[in-house]
Amino acid sequence: MTVPAAPAHPPLPQSLLDELSQLLGTRFSTSASVREHHGSDISALDPMPPDAVAYANSLDDIVAISAACYRHNVPMIAYGSGTSLEGWLQASHGGISIDVSGMDQIVQIRVDDMDVTVQPGVTRKQLNAALHGTGLFFPIDPGADASLGGMAATRASGTNAVRYGTMRENVMGMTAVLADGRVIHTGGRARKSSAGYDLTHLLVGSGGTLATIAELTVKLHPIPEAISAAVCRFPTVDHAVRAVIQTIQLGVPIARIELLDALTMQALNAYSKTQLREAPSLFFELHGSEASVKEQIETVRLVADEHQGLDFEWAVHPEDRSRLWQARHDAYFAALALRPGCRSLTTDAVVPISRLAECIETTAADLAENGFLAPIFGHVGDGNFHALILVDPHNPDEVERAEAVAHRLAERAIAMGGSCTGEHGVGLTKQHFMPVEHGANAVDVMQAIKAALDPKQLMNPGKIFPRGHTAG
Repeated sequence: MTVPAAPAHPPLPQSLLDELSQLLGTRFSTSASVREHHGSDISALDPMPPDAVAYANSLDDIVAISAACYRHNVPMIAYGSGTSLEGWLQASHGGISIDVSGMDQIVQIRVDDMDVTVQPGVTRKQLNAALHGTGLFFPIDPGADASLGGMAATRASGTNAVRYGTMRENVMGMTAVLADGRVIHTGGRARKSSAGYDLTHLLVGSGGTLATIAELTVKLHPIPEAISAAVCRFPTVDHAVRAVIQTIQLGVPIARIELLDALTMQALNAYSKTQLREAPSLFFELHGSEASVKEQIETVRLVADEHQGLDFEWAVHPEDRSRLWQARHDAYFAALALRPGCRSLTTDAVVPISRLAECIETTAADLAENGFLAPIFGHVGDGNFHALILVDPHNPDEVERAEAVAHRLAERAIAMGGSCTGEHGVGLTKQHFMPVEHGANAVDVMQAIKAALDPKQLMNPGKIFPRGHTAG
């Protein structure tokens, strides 16, 4: 995928190299292979390696690295597990990658208050394993086993968002390091506060452009008494989406409701060795008491029947549910396997659910008209879906046409009252939609905030704001 060319930048000052080498020893590297690894994510973008990588093991490390970069006017990019999708990790202006993956300690689990404080390198699977036996779980589950710091930085969500919200609703407070090395503490552990500006949620979704997250406190949720999952196929995507809309409008407290088109189901069968019917399908999950889940099952079944749903199969046993949801989480890599050697230009549109069927239908027609193999799936309970446009990265014409389709989808979503990105963030690839979605004045305000917290523009530069847009 094409993005604006990175500006030329000078090599790192030798004095900075010496300072960080003395501070970190073997945890500071200018190795080409290490830099290449830290200069890319799992998007279709080409790598843009940093000039060096600094491995932070503590808050003090982040403070010292940041202060040194600030003094030498060198950009810094926070790095967690490397699973972002919009070029957040590409060092478009060079600089230092601050790898916080080694900061992977769970600081304190508070069962009575249903919250936990963690370092930014803790992953969602690691956290839930540590919660085993407490009766609590952390529900946000993007497809990858992402780090919580990265999930907060991109305002990530996942299959549970329709019931439990996104990272925006689940981050309570954090410790963060500003560009010049100053430490700030935002939010707290109380479930509400009206004291001053909400700095926590200013940083959630900022993609490391305002500060580096060093610690965060997130909400935990009780494991439901009863959990039941199901899969149901439909004659068309439109039938499936309309079943989703009716389920939501009826007030069914669905925990997960995921759409997978026929091509995605085909990919899952090949990749995950499942035997699912290769037709547009919904994956459901219901949480609650035994009685409430039983009642919800009947309501969902009736809605599915009304929209010509077939082969409604329930997975009550934990191992069956695990297989079903693991297959769903495998969708990205299963899609890539449909066309070996390809890359995926992954879209991430979200619209009001009343416009969802129209948006998916129009997008599918656009993809078909342009001859693309492009599985469509997503968290349709909150209006969010993805089209994975499989392209040959060595075919410029194909890449250009794919980008045009993705561009039209983003514009379509915004025109419908939605957003060009529901959970992956703007990064490098969707900057030009910012004035379209928010208006120039709102982008000016965002840039003024950026300038106040990062006056030298060193924190993950080149992200979020369109090149050439200046406040005022």
